[in-house]
Amino acid sequence: MSNESLELIEQQVTDFIRRIILTEKRHDNLDRSAYILLRQLSSYGPAGVKSLAADLHLDISTVSRQAAALVEKKYVEKVANPIDRRAYFYQITELGLNELEENKRRRYHRLAGILEEWTEDEKEKFGHLLQKYNQTVNQKMNRKE
Repeated sequence: MSNESLELIEQQVTDFIRRIILTEKRHDNLDRSAYILLRQLSSYGPAGVKSLAADLHLDISTVSRQAAALVEKKYVEKVANPIDRRAYFYQITELGLNELEENKRRRYHRLAGILEEWTEDEKEKFGHLLQKYNQTVNQKMNRKE
């Protein structure tokens, strides 16, 4: 890969992240960490702090702190682990699911507006390239663990 390609990608990824962060702060009720944790629980079901931390590549203390904040807001509840009653899972509540869906709806609406002049083919290619990038990053992160 040429240095010019790397420079372009690094610059564009940096700008992409910055714009996402700014947009989230302006338009979403959930902060990024809450959104990610709720999305994980919504997609994959109840989970313990260790498995959430492993799946999200975060420290257990970070996930525990984020989950505690969501419990306080009643977006998540603790449920007993049926196998080991001393442990518990975090489970998204109806209120949490509603908040997540509302934030997703706003994100979809913003994306649709941003990409309205793109062809369907361009949107599909962009989505597939983002997916490939994320899969590659996940594979490399999993190899290092």
